[in-house]
Amino acid sequence: MIRHAVLQFRPEKGQIQANLARLTEHLKALLPHAPEVVVLPEAALTGYFLQGGVRELALTRHELLELLSEVHRRAGYEGMLDLVVGFYERDGGAFYNSAAYLELPHRVVHVHRKVFLPTYGVFDEERYLARGQRVAAFDTRFGRAALLICEDFWHSVTATIAALDGAQVLYVPAASPARGFQGERPWNVERWRILAQAVAAEHGLYVVLSSLVGFEGGKGMSGGSLAVGPDGRILGEAPLFEEAALLFGLDPARIPPVRYDSPLLSDLEAGLPLLLDDLTRVLGRRA
Repeated sequence: MIRHAVLQFRPEKGQIQANLARLTEHLKALLPHAPEVVVLPEAALTGYFLQGGVRELALTRHELLELLSEVHRRAGYEGMLDLVVGFYERDGGAFYNSAAYLELPHRVVHVHRKVFLPTYGVFDEERYLARGQRVAAFDTRFGRAALLICEDFWHSVTATIAALDGAQVLYVPAASPARGFQGERPWNVERWRILAQAVAAEHGLYVVLSSLVGFEGGKGMSGGSLAVGPDGRILGEAPLFEEAALLFGLDPARIPPVRYDSPLLSDLEAGLPLLLDDLTRVLGRRA
């Protein structure tokens, strides 16, 4: 069983040092639970709606590792801690909405750059950011995982690629403004739950959503982080609109029997090559 904690985090917009100090206190509070993997939301170190401020606040991968290694030390962790964190990344002259999987205090394991940049409604990402161009699973000390950021997860093809690439866990940092109040929960929170359960059950893997909270420019981030098992059942769910720590364990040994009973992923592996000509044909129409 791999001990996980989702930190449903509320950053102060644009205040990296203050957010690192608050993260340190949150990690100190988690020490008695001895988490092995801690998962933070999208843009957790700066807040989401930065617009042109991305240029001043974006970090290189090396800078990110240095800052979070110091957090790891100050929080009192003596052993290794795996951390998933959303951040704005600077690489040369380009800027990305990225998420990193780190083995603190020493190593950046993988960085995913958000492919689908929403530029509609309250969103304006593509005006300020470059698109990522890859979805790939990667090896951690606990098994194989993949990262998707917010809207990336709303397109079924990304989770499919990650699953076919061997991912056992999908980590999804998100920043989702509350909208569509028609019942007890905002529409977007219900949509996240439906998507997470459907993706987990289709591919027989774990889905871990870590969602930002707080208010930025009058827009309230909804929270509602959750963890879903490979059979599509919700393992735990955080409250709405407030900081919280969601604690749960992931058991990789649960995946093979679930996939045996519901072999959708193996069916996909067998059937997808038959559809590649059609995929090429459809994409060719848009060239």
